[in-house]
Amino acid sequence: MFLKNASGGAQWMLVFLGNPGPKYSGTRHNVGFFAADKLEKLENIKINKLRFNALTAIFSVNNEKVLVLKPQTYMNLSGNAVAPAAAYYKIPAERVIVVCDDVSLPVGKIRIRDKGSSGGHNGLKSIISALGTEAFPRIKIGVGAPASNETEEDMVNWVLGTFSGKDAPIIAEMCEKAAKSVSVIIGQGTERAMNMFN
Repeated sequence: MFLKNASGGAQWMLVFLGNPGPKYSGTRHNVGFFAADKLEKLENIKINKLRFNALTAIFSVNNEKVLVLKPQTYMNLSGNAVAPAAAYYKIPAERVIVVCDDVSLPVGKIRIRDKGSSGGHNGLKSIISALGTEAFPRIKIGVGAPASNETEEDMVNWVLGTFSGKDAPIIAEMCEKAAKSVSVIIGQGTERAMNMFN
């Protein structure tokens, strides 16, 4: 059941980054949303209640309630969904876990960090700006980089492109691992999750 007020609300927030709408479905930039689909299956939940400019759900890990967010703001404005939700539930930044794509990692790699810069990722940039800190955990899913990476346009076309045949099953497996790592971060800490999944 979705909780309507902050009292006894969520202690953690889990944010899956992507762009809403069929145009962006299946693109590299939307692996965060793909990982959210995997979490829905794993936890038997539906991320479908519209609040805070995001599709949301609440589920429990180790008796801790976790608010799940799929911002519907478009990637560059993800912080506009994250900051109001964090403020409403009084969730500190170190308990906001962000799942996103990473072009600096090859396909098939996951990197969990407890803090860090945006690395040029506009979704992370927006969240860092909205929360006023870089100190929040993130789960990055490698999508590789384009062979030709000379212009900004090359990179935009790459992240808004879809996965080739051989990469698709690898990405599906990585997104499932990313979804599974969430309960380790919450239950046993980021360090343990890094050792298990990085």
